[in-house]
Amino acid sequence: MTSIILLSVFGILNLFLGFLRSNKVLLPGAMLLLLAVFGANYADWNVVHEPYFNHMLVVDNYTVAFTGIVLLTTILLLPFSRSYVTSGEPNLAEYYALLLFSLVGAIMMIGYDHLLMLFVGIEILSISMYVLAGSSKRDSRSNEAALKYFLMGAFATGILLFGIALLYGATGTFALSQLATAVAAPANASLQPMLYIGILMMIIGIGFKVSAAPFHFWTPDVYEGTPTFFTAFMSTVVKTAGFAAFLKLLAVALPAAQGFWMPTIQAMCALTLLLGNVGAAAQTNTKRMLAYSSVSHAGYLLIGLVASKGVLQGEAASAIFFYSLAYSIATVAAFGVLKLVTDHRKDDSYAGLNGLGKTNPLLAFVMTVAMLSLAGIPLTGGFFGKFFLLAAAVGQGYIGLVVFAVIMSMVGLYYYLRPLIAMYLKPAPEGATPVPVDGIQTVTLVVLALLTILLGIVPGFMSGIL
Repeated sequence: MTSIILLSVFGILNLFLGFLRSNKVLLPGAMLLLLAVFGANYADWNVVHEPYFNHMLVVDNYTVAFTGIVLLTTILLLPFSRSYVTSGEPNLAEYYALLLFSLVGAIMMIGYDHLLMLFVGIEILSISMYVLAGSSKRDSRSNEAALKYFLMGAFATGILLFGIALLYGATGTFALSQLATAVAAPANASLQPMLYIGILMMIIGIGFKVSAAPFHFWTPDVYEGTPTFFTAFMSTVVKTAGFAAFLKLLAVALPAAQGFWMPTIQAMCALTLLLGNVGAAAQTNTKRMLAYSSVSHAGYLLIGLVASKGVLQGEAASAIFFYSLAYSIATVAAFGVLKLVTDHRKDDSYAGLNGLGKTNPLLAFVMTVAMLSLAGIPLTGGFFGKFFLLAAAVGQGYIGLVVFAVIMSMVGLYYYLRPLIAMYLKPAPEGATPVPVDGIQTVTLVVLALLTILLGIVPGFMSGIL
């Protein structure tokens, strides 16, 4: 709760900082504010809080852990907005304020204990993202991305809200614990069809938010058109909050309906892995490849939902937490390098990375670590992220799903190695100069690479938290 209050206050304060007409104040100011929020969130670990807002929001270790991921991700991402500072972007204060407000929505999605709080959190996060997707007003691709995201997001939100209404009609409550009791012992058997349709519609609505197939169709175009900085935020923070909310819905409110939703989640998982990996392999644009890659990673996280079998704590929940952390760090590193290169070379295709190993060894090294982690290569956090998820699934007997996921991981090797080939085996464009990287960006890139390697060497210090 402290994190939500601080972010709301800091978001408004950040708008007032914009009146100073000095972008140089905004970036360090936003980072310091987020570091303060991160510290306040950490202080809530193992502290017992009474539920807030009439039992609509809870702050427990589950909430603190996933909130820590979204805050850390945003802190590590902010240095790559440096180009907005140096260009004198007139709307920078508004951009940072929207990011802070969107984090409020993300935390509500993580800590909700009431379906209306989930809906409010999703809307706060989504509306901020609709605006940021179209923040490059003079770029037709950005305008197209914002329009597509808004229209399809509005339909998905409508479906989600209709599902919430049907669940209420079938059970008479929005509270998760009461929902679990009502689903386990229905008072009126004739309302079961309404309950199942409501569950299905909620799965569709949240599936859209996390880019799970077959509700992923918006992802490539929106990710490609959105400014790269905000694409990175969208593919990490939104996905982490979405899966934290998804797990809580299935594990706290609907464990008794597992026989209904489990086949649906399994089918979504297999389809997401297939379409995400095959789609990424067909791309020639690095940004679109990362978009389809984001879809494929939603498939791996869905394996965690399958393996959880309606339990909020345990091996599967810890695996989802670890995977979300490793994926977020590697994705911020990849998008950070891509943004720096694209700003300088004006090319976000694989060819834009040509020769980067010679002109910018640090950028090439960080991108290499990120790609290897996303591919699940040993000695990176991504390897243990996949290992923990697949081990949890094997422990629950889902051998066929695990074998399919391993095959899809082999497909992933193909498209994750393409940036490495471009950076180290292709010559740099004629007349290419080194990509400029300032001090704070250099430090952030080194930290991202070290964190990824650290998670791959000593994963025990972050696994088993939940």
